[in-house]
Amino acid sequence: MALVAVTTAAQAQTRGQTHAADTQLRALDNGIDAAAWEAVGRLNIGGAGFCTGALIAPRLVLTAAHCLFDKQSKLRIDHGKVEFLAGWRNGRAGAYRKIRRAVVHPDYVFDGEVSSDRVRHDLALLELDSPIRNTTIRPFSTAGRPRPGDSVGVVSYARDRAEVASLQEICKVLARQNGVLVTSCSVDFGASGAPIFSFSNGVAEIVSVVSAKAEVQGQHVSLGTALGAPLALLQAELVAGKGVFQEEGPASRRIKVGHAPRETGAKFVRP
Repeated sequence: MALVAVTTAAQAQTRGQTHAADTQLRALDNGIDAAAWEAVGRLNIGGAGFCTGALIAPRLVLTAAHCLFDKQSKLRIDHGKVEFLAGWRNGRAGAYRKIRRAVVHPDYVFDGEVSSDRVRHDLALLELDSPIRNTTIRPFSTAGRPRPGDSVGVVSYARDRAEVASLQEICKVLARQNGVLVTSCSVDFGASGAPIFSFSNGVAEIVSVVSAKAEVQGQHVSLGTALGAPLALLQAELVAGKGVFQEEGPASRRIKVGHAPRETGAKFVRP
């Protein structure tokens, strides 16, 4: 599916709607607010930046595949230089862990055409060097994709709020097409890999991972990678012993990240 298909779907769903009506971001800067979200953490990427990740098992963190690539060289980052800071808040974390192994979706291409196909495969699974077994840090369950119109939420770190995670509890699913979830959730640089939650029966479950933000006819939307089969594939690869870092050869193609093909009328940017 080309970007224009996602753009068309987003336009169809957002026409006449005002995203400003969505709940604003709320900083999780005290113990009471943050208690339920300690399994969301900051991923420090070799001292050169950060993403957001979420614990889905005592030893597994879910994030976006593009977080494991260098923006300049377009090559895989040695995940041994990545650290997961669970519940990072104002200079302290509930747990600190290095990454033992990491797998990205085999169909993900970092240096390729900006398309919904790349968003659909923008998923990575990290195995920690030791499990987090802390009664206050409880891994999240995952769930199937929500339907258009459903309420979702996102917990993320970002460029202007790197020291405290923020929660946007109510945003809307605008469209879902071929493994891509289009939402009205607010994301910015650093929010890559952030978990998107559904709240069925009052329980927060991860239904997607933030891959990119987009602007469609002046409306800001975010794009999420669906879970289901892609996540099951990554889990199987870890079980098969994959995920050991190996140096890659030179990238074969260069593009200017952040610019979609002109005919789509949309600008897509990695958060």
